[in-house]
This record gives sequence, C-alpha cells and structure tokens, in this order.
Amino acid sequence: MSTRRTTTIQSQPHSKASFLKVILLGDGLVGKTSLMNRFVTNKYSETLLRTIGVEFLNKDLIVGGDVYTLQIWDTAGQEQFKSLRTPFYRGSDVCLLVFSLTNRESFENLEYWKKEFFYHADVQNNEFPFVLLGNKCDATETRVVSREEVDQFVSTCPNMEYYETSAKLNENVEKAFIAAIEKFKKFEEDALNRDPFKADDQKVDLNKIRKKNRPCSC
Repeated sequence: MSTRRTTTIQSQPHSKASFLKVILLGDGLVGKTSLMNRFVTNKYSETLLRTIGVEFLNKDLIVGGDVYTLQIWDTAGQEQFKSLRTPFYRGSDVCLLVFSLTNRESFENLEYWKKEFFYHADVQNNEFPFVLLGNKCDATETRVVSREEVDQFVSTCPNMEYYETSAKLNENVEKAFIAAIEKFKKFEEDALNRDPFKADDQKVDLNKIRKKNRPCSC
C-alpha cells in the first residue's frame, strides 16, 4: 500500500471537517486511479501504472456549507490482489463502483463487485450509498455499453446514482464525488430519522445502523 500526497481546496474557514472514507471498486483498467488523480490533483496521465493492492489520496471539499475530508481508496481490480484489497472495505462511508463504457465485461462484473463489498465491508443496509461511474465516456466510437442497459441495472439497486465520466477530459468527475457526499448525507439523515432517540448530541453510529437490515439482493 502506498500513500500519495494530500491536496485541499483553499477556502474561508468553516466548521470542523467531517471525515469520509470513499472506496473505488471495479475491474482493472477501467480508470479508477485516473479518476482519483483527476479529482484530487486535476492531472491526467496515459501512462499510470496498475494499482497493486490499495492506494489512497485525501481531499477536502465543501458541500452545502459543510467541510468534508475525503479519504479516497483506489483498489486493484485483479483477482490476485483480492486478499490485499478486501480488508480495506470496512469502515467505508460511500462506495463508487466503476466500469468502462468500452469494456462490456467490466459492466457485467458490477454485481460481483457489489456483493464482494457487502460481504467484506460487513454492510447490511440495503440503502447504503453507492455511486456508479461509467468511465471513458469520451471514447464514443468504442462504446459497447448502452445507457439503457446501465439504467436497467441502476433501477434494481436502491440508493444508487449514475454518472458517465471521463478522467481524460475531466467530465463529471468532481460532480460524481460531490454526489457521493450528498448520498452519504441523505443516508445519515434517514438513519437518524429512523432512530431519533440517539445520544444527546444526535450523532449517528452508522456502523450499528448498517447492521440492522439484510444486504441488498440486487
């Protein structure tokens, strides 16, 4: 595991930052590392090396007047790295599932990645926030996954949003991570509404809430 440099957005002082663990999952070579680097450093390279195990970057982002420190985990998609990546699923607040619009197999494997995450993250709430990213939307001539197919998959999964992204052109990248924060905020608010008699400070223990329901069957 390697730790890359941390970058932040400079801004006026706000309240203390909330820490969120965001994990990127999907097949190898779909662009997870490129998406993370584009979001955090606003840089793109055609010559990035494959991720071995896991790597992470941090970035501060302001959404709705609140400051969030995102710890973004990039995981290796190859099967031989499964034992290295799965221990890092625990404690995730949001999961970004990534596939390539130019690779049908990566789309067909989404269900596998979703189930692997639920099992190893010990998440048992079918409203857990997911954001689905169809990357490489700039490669229109080699696209093999239609929007209709993606919409059908999303319709079977509660609490999932979909964005078509291009790390190369920086299309919808920041928007997708902002959506991840907003999905988490809604998940947290809904959890509090389901159990309003929390501690006096009204903080929600999401780890306990996640274990209340059965896993999503989609």
